[in-house]
Amino acid sequence: MSAEVSPFERHLYCIKLNGKKKEKLTTSKGMNAIEFSKGYTYFINTNTTYTTPEYVTLHTIDGKQIRMLEDNAATNTYLKTLKLSKHEYFNFTTSEGVSLNGFMLKPHDFDPNKKYPVFMFAYGGPGSQTVYDTYDWVDFGWYNMLTQQGYIVVSVDNRGTGARGRDFRNVTYEQLGKYETDDQIEAAKYLGKLNYVDKNRIGIFGWSYGAYMSALCITRGADVFKAAISVAPVSNWKYYDNIYTERYMGTLETNPNGFDANSPTSFADKLKGNYLLVHGTGDDNVHVQNTYEWINALVENNKQFDLMIYPDRNHGIYGGNTRLHLYELMTDFILENL
Repeated sequence: MSAEVSPFERHLYCIKLNGKKKEKLTTSKGMNAIEFSKGYTYFINTNTTYTTPEYVTLHTIDGKQIRMLEDNAATNTYLKTLKLSKHEYFNFTTSEGVSLNGFMLKPHDFDPNKKYPVFMFAYGGPGSQTVYDTYDWVDFGWYNMLTQQGYIVVSVDNRGTGARGRDFRNVTYEQLGKYETDDQIEAAKYLGKLNYVDKNRIGIFGWSYGAYMSALCITRGADVFKAAISVAPVSNWKYYDNIYTERYMGTLETNPNGFDANSPTSFADKLKGNYLLVHGTGDDNVHVQNTYEWINALVENNKQFDLMIYPDRNHGIYGGNTRLHLYELMTDFILENL
């Protein structure tokens, strides 16, 4: 699979072992996910775009389509009846000369003569992406609801993310959090210069690695962001899985300064904006110890913030009415503080 056509798309190619006779086997725009048959005689392609749910087709190994397995026609018809926000890609260059990709969702009744608040969401971890052409209405349903409340929703892929080449991806090695946060702050500054954006009402949300990002943004970028939400954040990489952490950060012995230099706890004194911190005590991925240390740092610096702890809930914060409660909590926080 390759992002050769665009960082926003994925396509299947075949190529000789000597590097010659490269051939693109998928033709549908957007993200293509491939499953091969046992003998590699056929493959199933699941194609999606932002506006198109899964379109599943069966192909011979040379790429020829022989059957449509699922077209989700009923879903497509229903989606056309909704007033969904247009998915607009954009690109800008930071003060360091780095080209970054992003997308935004504007209110359906967008007026370029008005000033809108901006709600950014980030993940930003190594090799990841939030800016690509795919169908994901679990989250985009919520983001579209926020546009109906008058917010512009934006996401930007910072340095360290995928589909932009090795150098772009590897620049964060042993410095997780530094360049990613720099880029998200630069993105907010860029957005604040747009004629239709209220630069005094820019917020950011993240979950897991994205929560780590939003914690750094509301502190290191305290003069740029008015509000932030962090769900299950890492507060220091020394508390995270070593199989992941040491791959990107080395060890505490080989990179002692890298861990604390980009920990939110090192910037707790800079918090000025409205901040909501959320964690489940049964988190099996990012241990709740991360949030406890982060809380202690904020309290030590006499910083006021909102906190929601979900007893026994895991990293996804599921179970019973929990997800509904969480999203209503976050929505109310945004409406009241941004």
